[in-house]
Amino acid sequence: MSDNIEVRHGTDIRKGEMVRYTLRERMCHWLSAVSYVYLLLSGLALFSPYLYWIAYILGGGPTIRFWHPWVGLVFFFVQMWMHTLWQREMKITDQDRQWGKTVKEYVTNRDEKVAPTGNFNYGQKQFYWAMFYSTLVLIITGLLMWFPEVVSLRAWGHSLMPVVIFLHCIAALVTIAAFMIHVYMGIVFVSGGLQGILWGHVPVSWAKTHHRLWFEKVQREDRSRISSSEF
Repeated sequence: MSDNIEVRHGTDIRKGEMVRYTLRERMCHWLSAVSYVYLLLSGLALFSPYLYWIAYILGGGPTIRFWHPWVGLVFFFVQMWMHTLWQREMKITDQDRQWGKTVKEYVTNRDEKVAPTGNFNYGQKQFYWAMFYSTLVLIITGLLMWFPEVVSLRAWGHSLMPVVIFLHCIAALVTIAAFMIHVYMGIVFVSGGLQGILWGHVPVSWAKTHHRLWFEKVQREDRSRISSSEF
């Protein structure tokens, strides 16, 4: 291994770099992403006959009908795992509200005028909570759709199922919209953001620019995330 490389929190970092996401955080994120993309594609195939061609790519209608609810369970438990990792980081603070007031400067790339933010900015936190609460709706309605006989045993079951399906579709559409924005922001809009979630490290200068409050907190409380060359 090169003398210039240090291993911190399961992440290789070089001079001038720091750990953005630990190995455990990256594993959780990508398990969530892979399972969600499968659910997105198989769900669209089941949702509309115009999109049923997606089912053939994924192995056919019976195949996706079998795997969709099981992968849904995987996605749910991964989301709960993610919640244990990032719940505290996702609380809305006064700094987030200040950041929200400067969002116009953020989207126009005037970073010097954007209010400082912590580990996650206000937009990232909104995405997180949209996905979290939508996941709760999806798991509840999904289980009822998976076992419709449980609902049909009730006298009001036949009138309830259309509501269940409607809520499942609405929650799915919310996640699709949030997912599209998330991918665009992470890959296209914020230069360097994808590097952090792929390899776990970012330049110290990037952290100072985009997540200054988080960088300052790491300096105070967890210097193991920062290359020793910065000390």
